[in-house]
Amino acid sequence: MSDSEYSEEEEEVQVSSEPAGKPAAPAVEEHGDVQGADILKARQDAKRAELDAQLQEYIAEWRKQRSKEEEELKRLKEKQAKRKVLREEEDKRLAIQKREEEDRLRREVEQKRQDEKNEKIRRLEEIEKKKQMALQAGRKDQKAANPNFTVVAKKEPQATDFKTTSGSSDKFSNVETARMDLLKSKEQLEEEKRISLSIRIKPLVIDGLDLVSLKAKAQDLWENIVRLETEKYDLEERQKRQDYDLKELKERQRQQNRQKALKLGLDPEALTGKYPPKVRLASKHERSQDRRTFTDKKQLYEGGLEAAVLQESEKTWQDRMGEFVNRPRARLPKWFGERPGRKPGDPETPEAEEVKIDDEIPDPILPQDEPEEEEEEEEEAEEEEEEEEEEEEEEEEEEE
Repeated sequence: MSDSEYSEEEEEVQVSSEPAGKPAAPAVEEHGDVQGADILKARQDAKRAELDAQLQEYIAEWRKQRSKEEEELKRLKEKQAKRKVLREEEDKRLAIQKREEEDRLRREVEQKRQDEKNEKIRRLEEIEKKKQMALQAGRKDQKAANPNFTVVAKKEPQATDFKTTSGSSDKFSNVETARMDLLKSKEQLEEEKRISLSIRIKPLVIDGLDLVSLKAKAQDLWENIVRLETEKYDLEERQKRQDYDLKELKERQRQQNRQKALKLGLDPEALTGKYPPKVRLASKHERSQDRRTFTDKKQLYEGGLEAAVLQESEKTWQDRMGEFVNRPRARLPKWFGERPGRKPGDPETPEAEEVKIDDEIPDPILPQDEPEEEEEEEEEAEEEEEEEEEEEEEEEEEEE
């Protein structure tokens, strides 16, 4: 606490010790008041001195604790800085170690891949060399007899060569090879093509050759070009012939399928598609196959009540029309001995042909009521025909 605070407290104590509204003390008590004030002041001074001492002690203790805390904080900061430096060094060391490990693994993978690639190249080169040797041997054998390209039959493999007996002698070896080629990537196929071309197309070395050697080299190259073009032409013609044969076989198969479908009572194009036809049942409640043709099925929806009504109406109209045509002709009565409409010179009308005008002529338009017996007979006849058709279909199914 500062001196100003103590002085303020003193003033507050003095103000509070004087009662408000109290009359002034007489002159006799002034001496006693002065002594009490001195005692109070001395007591306050002593209390203030004690408080100052405590405050000084507290401040000294606080400064001492503060210095310890600052020293501890400084020490911790130094320790943190050291640990940070050590951690950075450790991170650098681990990063270098990790990088070295990754480089080593990458080198191992690259080395392994390179070894596999070299092994594959070596194997392809050997296969290509054997193929070229076989082609050259076959070409030499056929050169005298037939210069054109022919397919040579496969020779029987020798039992001594395990690879030959197990791989090339199998009739499905070409299929397996084609399947493996389909599984290869574009880069692998390009690499194999490059290796094959590098073996087939040898580098042209003409350094140090004289004129005769160059002519012989050119002649050899020309013969090689002619041979390759001949083989190319033969292979193209063979491919065309094979395509034609395949087309003809497909057409034969289609015709056979059409005939087979017609025999089974199906649509002609039912068996020529990619998938077989669906089995059509006569009803979803029965497992019997529906063998009716399209015309038979179409006739099921024709006729019926509408056809019967139309037929009956046509018959009634024809009967009434016949009655109307065959009706007797009505003659006009004579008037004063002359028939109206008679021209001079016309013969007289016989009296027997005259008919009274009041004769009743039936109306040809209005239909007459037909008896119900005829309708019942027609219904019975239709039911009998339906039963006969059902019996015939059952007999055909049993025969099939």
